[in-house]
Amino acid sequence: MADLSLFDLSGRTALITGSSQGIGHALAAGLAKAGANLVLNGRDEAKLADAAARLAGTCASIHQLAFDVTDHAAARTAIDAFEASVGAIDICVNNAGMQHRAPLEEFPADAFERLMRTNVHSVFNVGQAVARHMIGRGHGKIINIASAQSALARPSIAPYTATKGAVANLTKGMATDWARHGLQCNAIAPGYFDTPLNAALVADPDFSAWLEKRTPAGRWGRVDELAGACIFLASDASSFVNGHTLYVDGGITVSL
Repeated sequence: MADLSLFDLSGRTALITGSSQGIGHALAAGLAKAGANLVLNGRDEAKLADAAARLAGTCASIHQLAFDVTDHAAARTAIDAFEASVGAIDICVNNAGMQHRAPLEEFPADAFERLMRTNVHSVFNVGQAVARHMIGRGHGKIINIASAQSALARPSIAPYTATKGAVANLTKGMATDWARHGLQCNAIAPGYFDTPLNAALVADPDFSAWLEKRTPAGRWGRVDELAGACIFLASDASSFVNGHTLYVDGGITVSL
């Protein structure tokens, strides 16, 4: 029989950014089922408290750590304080992200900058802050949320595509610098999932029909279907996996 204890996260603590809703919340729920303690993050303390209440009883402890992931100093201060007062963060899931759709020739410069701060700077800010502690302990897991758009582009989201390509390559850089210190740094690249970020697309019957024809699996993904990949990358089962981007996309990136 397979040694399923490799996937056991009991006693480990996972920080998940942007975990008030959507993919982040689903990943937190999945990690809790595997035994991890949770540190939920978001900027809105009320939404964070509601998310914690929905996950109550799923794991030994749930902490709420409200800070702005786009603020380098705020991220480091919050993470340093948590490590000093509560304990080690063993797993970091950099999930916080945003989308903005517009033709590239009309794309607002301030929206481009906001996308970069939210989708790329946040991964650096939080990843660096947790890695400083992980390096000292000689182990740690960093999981960055990339996208099918790390490999593919679509009209009206060129800057988003640029940010997710950057996340995939920053993941490679993290692994290159930090693997020798015992860290595993990998990424998950979701395809099209039914989330608040994609609400407008889900509600568009023409887009949904196109997506179902374009995706070999023939449907939108469910956010809970990302949990297995996250548990794998957060666990001892992936002890020699580093710098990898794992596509969870129903086959959309492998089929014409």
